[in-house]
Amino acid sequence: MTHKIYISQPIPENALKILRDGGLEVETNTDNRVLEKSELMQAIQGKDGLLSLLTDTVDAEVLSANPNLKIVSNYAVGYNNIDVQAATERNILVTNTPGVLTETTADLAFALLMASARKLLEADKFTRAGKFHKWEPLGFLGQDIHGATLGIVGAGKIGTATARKGHKGFGMRILYFDPNENDYLNNELQATKVSLEELLQESDFVSLHVPLIEKTHHLIGAQELSLMKPTAYLINTARGPVVDEATLAEALQKGTIAGAGLDVYENEPDVHPDLLNLDNVILAPHIASASIHTRQEMARIAAENIVAFFEGEDIPSPVNPEILSHS
Repeated sequence: MTHKIYISQPIPENALKILRDGGLEVETNTDNRVLEKSELMQAIQGKDGLLSLLTDTVDAEVLSANPNLKIVSNYAVGYNNIDVQAATERNILVTNTPGVLTETTADLAFALLMASARKLLEADKFTRAGKFHKWEPLGFLGQDIHGATLGIVGAGKIGTATARKGHKGFGMRILYFDPNENDYLNNELQATKVSLEELLQESDFVSLHVPLIEKTHHLIGAQELSLMKPTAYLINTARGPVVDEATLAEALQKGTIAGAGLDVYENEPDVHPDLLNLDNVILAPHIASASIHTRQEMARIAAENIVAFFEGEDIPSPVNPEILSHS
């Protein structure tokens, strides 16, 4: 029996080769757009596996559309787009692609931090507009990065990598907020674990690296922004709803904080309209993992999760491994 796999959007070709070399039949949505739920439900009919993207909502309704679905392999490290409990109840394995995008995402977090602090986008627009006539001693004054305090909210792999780049590269003082102690941050970077309130009050840069769960929805709102320094910057490469976007826009307009660098949005792909006309925020279109190598590695892991499942081998990165004993 040949197992059939549906891929919800075009992804790097190496994944297709891995799947086909594994004896699987592959069908891909060749339109470069996110399918409507009804379209996705129709597309997975007769399929044994779904290779989904973080833009796909794979909820109980979708999972119930095909009782024969056996695996959902998410092309992302986060899986808040999938109802894992509903999948587990239906004996469907969920997998993700952790690890390979850690450094690349941390790179982008730091790129946003640096570009925000040194007003690079504003300076670029100024120069392109033909306004650069002379060097100005008071022109585009930003904040120093070296020696500044970097607050890491969520000290997992990506948060740790971002902290390491800041401390090792720029001599930054590291504070972090996380439910757990991070021995690497404590011992290697001389970081200090603090409350969220203390982190917000003391940090020159606040970088968000938490998963999107109930407790982290609007983790950063009006109260939290009011605690930050007026010279501080907020960086978000985690998930958009971690920040109350309307409140952030207001804080940026009023100068409550100096600026922000965002790669994710609360109602993605829509961006709050008040953010679009602000010069003190950098807006990137969810590109944290967008290096050629990293996207290919994500594709490889997503495909290898599926092949391993159908060949009865160890799964590289299961999210709900408890169902494997029932498969």
